[in-house]
Amino acid sequence: MNESEAPGPNARTRVRARIDAVWRVESARLIAGLARMVHDVGLAEELAQDALVAALEQWPESRVPDNPGAWLMTTGKRRAIDRFRRDERFAAKLGDLGRDLEQEPGEPDDTLDVHFGDDLLGLMFTACHPVLAPQARVALVLRMLGGLSTKEIARAYLASESTMAQRIVRAKRTLTKERVRFTVPDREQLRERLDSVLEVVYLIFNEGYSATAGDDWMRPALCEEAQRLGRMLATLLPGEPEVHGLIALLELQGSRAGARLGPQGEPVLLLDQDRGRWDRLLIGRGLEALGRAVELAAEPGPYTLQAAIAACHARAVTAEETDWARIAALYEQLARRTGSPVVELNRAVALGMAFGPEAGLRLVDELRSDPVLRDYYLLASVRGDLLAKLGRAAEARAEFARAAELTGNAAERTVMRERAASTV
Repeated sequence: MNESEAPGPNARTRVRARIDAVWRVESARLIAGLARMVHDVGLAEELAQDALVAALEQWPESRVPDNPGAWLMTTGKRRAIDRFRRDERFAAKLGDLGRDLEQEPGEPDDTLDVHFGDDLLGLMFTACHPVLAPQARVALVLRMLGGLSTKEIARAYLASESTMAQRIVRAKRTLTKERVRFTVPDREQLRERLDSVLEVVYLIFNEGYSATAGDDWMRPALCEEAQRLGRMLATLLPGEPEVHGLIALLELQGSRAGARLGPQGEPVLLLDQDRGRWDRLLIGRGLEALGRAVELAAEPGPYTLQAAIAACHARAVTAEETDWARIAALYEQLARRTGSPVVELNRAVALGMAFGPEAGLRLVDELRSDPVLRDYYLLASVRGDLLAKLGRAAEARAEFARAAELTGNAAERTVMRERAASTV
């Protein structure tokens, strides 16, 4: 290519955007496929990044290949071979890779989809391994399965890029140190390990749905990423009821996203939302997934029970039609399964709606001594709401003020202060 044929800045920008899109689609499969070969997710992620750098360098000068995923896989394998050649300890692994890479030097590897399902499952279970702290699992999943850059993950969680980079590096080192193999757990291990995977996806969704800190009440990109991961799991593990229960919960809760913010970006509480703005497509998907979860399970698990609660809201055309007694019963069932005081707090809300504020306040007052809830802003918020309904305005104002002090989210803090000021 001579100078007159060199791509201009607009063409380079378009190629860069195309590369970004390809990376989001192909990165998880690429890392998973490389991890199957080298048995080290940390190394696989580095090799995938090397392939991405090569694409950024070469594609603007040549063109985006017809099969970009295959091109990236071939490049990643060749980077692995180069690395192993420099280390005699990996001679056997080099032989394996050499046999695996039998194409001609310029021929892209089009076998990316051969082990697609098992590779992705292996990557999910490895990134969510119990030896890692929950925050580390979340970071690795977003990095390796979501294709997000360290900067994007840091921005989503209001952390510095250096802090997030260190978290990811430490997580990969821990997996190597603990000799965590890249593999799909056998049936005996699947249940325990699957819980960790589902927890990570739910944590990502929750941070997007109700941000724990910062100025924004929601971070929709995290919700969408969690839904994408949940749908992927449902495709890969179609016989697991709690996988369908989780995606049902994410779809049903996510259906309210468009109604949760007012014109100025202020939070709109559930009972005040315009239900005409709820996403009927997501509701339909959620109810369908809930039906599958119920069919598959001998008894509903925690995610399926939460999805059933969300379905009660989704089926109510107006807030007044909500079946709060049914919701309270579901929360009682969920509390027995989980032993969670937060679930009990939600049950108190449902009891207050179904049977009057006195019923809800009795349970809330029992929960005030629980160390888990002592400094939880929603305990104060719920108690304030029940006290206000009982006409105990001074006590309610104090609870709303306390909730404002305890929350780390600026939008939620504003709502609590406004409720304190308006309670008379």
